[in-house]
Amino acid sequence: MGSHSHEVTDAILETLKRASYALKDAGLKFALAGGCAAYARGAAPSLHDVDFVLTEKDAPAALEALRELGFRTVTPPEGWLVKAFDEDRLVDLIFRIADHDVTEALLDRAEPLTASAVRLPVLEATDLVISWLIPMSEHACDYGSMLPQVRALREQVDWDRVAAVTQDSPYAFTFLTLLERLGVISHPVNADGDSKWP
Repeated sequence: MGSHSHEVTDAILETLKRASYALKDAGLKFALAGGCAAYARGAAPSLHDVDFVLTEKDAPAALEALRELGFRTVTPPEGWLVKAFDEDRLVDLIFRIADHDVTEALLDRAEPLTASAVRLPVLEATDLVISWLIPMSEHACDYGSMLPQVRALREQVDWDRVAAVTQDSPYAFTFLTLLERLGVISHPVNADGDSKWP
């Protein structure tokens, strides 16, 4: 990793620290997601932005907390997230993942871990992998960038649960098959379990 990459990573982690303190101080329930969550769980840093998940009802208060910190806030038209910028560093506040509302139950399953010297709730590894797989489509299907992250998390993931939740997605099925063939998953997954998520 070059020095520029280190600088980018350090800057993103500083943004993560500032944003998470603001959300905590506002008394909001949230969890770290995306590449920063994978990093907190032991994956190599691949950090382009900071992703938090929270319920839709808490999104306005979260935006306000970041605005008070000096972040520039944006409500995009997509209708599943709001955004805040710490200078040029992006914080996504996600309240819906591929038509699945972020629920209290999802946030309750998050585990307190340390990222960038901050202890904060981080999405459970199984939920994190599901959150990457269910939005996959022919326009967003980057197995290559996901592979190293998933490989780093493999011991923490309930693969049968991932298979059950994502069984209707041909992209997720293909990725799980790839993981089996590569030996990342040590046994054939069983998709017969509870498919309710989150």
